[in-house]
Amino acid sequence: MTTILIRGGTVVDSETSHRADVLIVGETIAAIGPDLEVPAGATIIDAGDRLVMPGGIDPHTHMQLPFMGTVAVDDFYTGTAAGLAGGTTSIIDFVIPDPQQSLMEAFRTWRGWAEKSASDYAFHVAITWWDDSVHADMGTLANDHGVQSFKHFMAYKNAIMCDDEVLVNSFTRCVELGTLPTVHAENGELVYRLQKLLLERGITGPSAHPLSRPPAVEGEAANRAMRIAEVLGTPLYVVHVSAQQAVEAISRARGEGQRVFGEVLPGHLLIDDSVYAHPDFEYAAGHVMSPPFRPKAHQEALWRGLQAGHLHTTATDHCAFCAPQKAAGRDDFTRIPNGCAGIEDRMSVLWHYGVASGRLTPSEFVKITSANAAQIFNMYPKKGAVRVGADADLVIWDPSASRTISAKTHHQNVDFNIFEGRTVTGVATHTFTRGLLAWVDGDLRAVRGHGRYVPRQTHAAYFDAARRLAAGGGRSGSGA
Repeated sequence: MTTILIRGGTVVDSETSHRADVLIVGETIAAIGPDLEVPAGATIIDAGDRLVMPGGIDPHTHMQLPFMGTVAVDDFYTGTAAGLAGGTTSIIDFVIPDPQQSLMEAFRTWRGWAEKSASDYAFHVAITWWDDSVHADMGTLANDHGVQSFKHFMAYKNAIMCDDEVLVNSFTRCVELGTLPTVHAENGELVYRLQKLLLERGITGPSAHPLSRPPAVEGEAANRAMRIAEVLGTPLYVVHVSAQQAVEAISRARGEGQRVFGEVLPGHLLIDDSVYAHPDFEYAAGHVMSPPFRPKAHQEALWRGLQAGHLHTTATDHCAFCAPQKAAGRDDFTRIPNGCAGIEDRMSVLWHYGVASGRLTPSEFVKITSANAAQIFNMYPKKGAVRVGADADLVIWDPSASRTISAKTHHQNVDFNIFEGRTVTGVATHTFTRGLLAWVDGDLRAVRGHGRYVPRQTHAAYFDAARRLAAGGGRSGSGA
C-alpha cells in the first residue's frame, strides 16, 4: 500500500485554510496536521508555499458522446487524463438515451465506455421520452445503481427535447424517488423557428448560431422549468447558465424560497459572441456550443451570480469535436456539432480570472470547483473535501506559476482550444486520484481504468423538507 506525505503546504478547503501536512495511505487521506511523523517507507512531497486543495469535480462532461452524426473525440480515458493534468479528479457525465431507447440499455452502454476512465466518474441520466418503462427505469437507476440526478433537454426539437408533458412526468417521478432534476434551459420551439427563418434568409454560417438562440430563449426556459419545479415541489439544477435573464430567474426563485442551483462555464464568463463573426470558418465553428457565447454584458451578470451564491458550480460541458467534424455545417450552421473542450483548463482559468483578480477567495474557488458539486450531487465528503477518511483526490496548486494555453500543448484530444493564447496564473503541479499520483510537474501519469464509478444516494432530505412545506402551504424549500 502506497504511503505519501505532503509536507508543509497550506490546506485550503471550502471553509478554511491552514498550514498542515497531509498523509495519504492507499486511496484515502489518513491524517492531517502540523509536523506529522513520517511513516516508514513513505514518499515525501514538499508542498512548500503551494496550496493543497480538493481535486476538481466537473459536474458536466460529454465524453465519447454520439451527437449530430458524429462522436466526440475525447473518450473517457483521454478526457479524464486531460482533466487530471489540470487538477480535475472526478467527472459527472451524461447517459443520453435515444428517443424510445431503454434507459437501462443506454446506462449499460455508457458504463462500458467509462471503464477506461483514468479518474472517478458518476452519471446523470437524460430523460428523452416518456412511457411506463421510463418511469420504472428511473426507479431502478436510483435505487439499484446510485443515479441521483436526471437531465432534461428543453432544446433540440425532433431529437432529444422534452416538452412540458415529459418535464411534468419526470419531475414528478424525481419527487417520488428523491432524485434531482437538471435542465438544459432553452426554448426548443423558438430555437427551431429561428433556425428555419435564418436559413430561409440565406444566413447559413456560424454567425447565425447566436441569433438562433438569443438570451431570451434561455431566460424563458429557465423560468418555466423553475415554475414547474415550484408547483411539483422539487429542487432544480440549471446547467450551463449563460444569460443574464437566466441568472435573474434563478435569483428571483431562490429569493422566493425555492431550492434552485445554477451552474456556469468558464467560457461563458470570459468569451463573447464576437467569435461567431470571425471570417475564418474553423475558428468561428470551433466556438459553436449551446447555449452560445453571449454579448459581454452577460459576463458581468454571471460573475455577480457566482459571487453572490446564486450560481453554485462551475463545469465545462466538455464535448470536443475537431475541425473536420465541425465542417459538416459549413453550408448550414444547424449541422455544426455543438460542443467545446475545456476540462483541462477550467481550474487555471477560474483561478486566474476569479481568485487572482480578487473576485473570489481561495475557499470560494474550492466551493465552485469541487465542494458544492460534491454536496449537491451527494458525493461529499468522500469527494470535495480535505479531511481524514476522504478519498485522496487532491491537487497541489501553485498560485504564482503560469502557463499559456494552447491546442498545441494541451492533453485534450482535440485540435482547438477556446482559451487559445491566454496566459493564466495558477497551475496544478501534482494531482492525486484516489492516492495515485497522476500528474507531476508536466508529467502525465494517468492510468487507463484507474477510475471507478461513484454511486450516489438520493436526496431524501431535500424532498422531505419540500413535502413538509407543501403540506403546510409554504414554498418548496429554502435556498441553499
